Amino acid sequence: MINKALFNPSLTKDRIRDWTSRHAGGFKAKVALVLVAFSEASFFLVPPDVVLIAILVIVPVRWLYYASLTTVASVLGGILGYVLGFFFFEAIGQWIITTYNLTEEMSQVGLLFSNNAFLAIFISAFTPIPYKVFTITAGFFRINFLIFLLASLFGRGLRFFLVGYLMNRFGPALGRTMYKYFNLFALGLVLCLISVVLYFYLT
Repeated sequence: MINKALFNPSLTKDRIRDWTSRHAGGFKAKVALVLVAFSEASFFLVPPDVVLIAILVIVPVRWLYYASLTTVASVLGGILGYVLGFFFFEAIGQWIITTYNLTEEMSQVGLLFSNNAFLAIFISAFTPIPYKVFTITAGFFRINFLIFLLASLFGRGLRFFLVGYLMNRFGPALGRTMYKYFNLFALGLVLCLISVVLYFYLT
């Protein structure tokens, strides 16, 4: 019997955050961070920022370590998502997309890939569209793997290191705000990135 809570981020992320807060700084929290970061990039829906922020509320001085750990796990999970889209879309990838009602988002991502695959994957780190949609779709559309890997490293790395830096700089109060308004926070970041890209592109 499938636990429906696994497919409902609003029911799951609070539980993950609370559990992580109780174990932050310990081995269990590291395992949870790696598992969530890895799985979110391929089949899970709760973003790893939930775990990362919960840990850094307790141990903000280790933000470089935890941001690095999150980035590596997320990119490795992204590779799994790419493989699912490339080799197993009909058997597994389509089920994931359908289960989370992400068919429309997949179509949007496909259009983004047709314009600029690197930029689409890079910006995916900051959009409300789940990263797994980009990883599975990248495999499905046979996006160059090196482009996918580099864009994922840069995009996911920038996202998690920025979260880590802000947590270390401004502390728990900012963490609670980012957690509550994460989609708005991510949208603001992507708008800033697009503005910077357009500035250098047009000048």
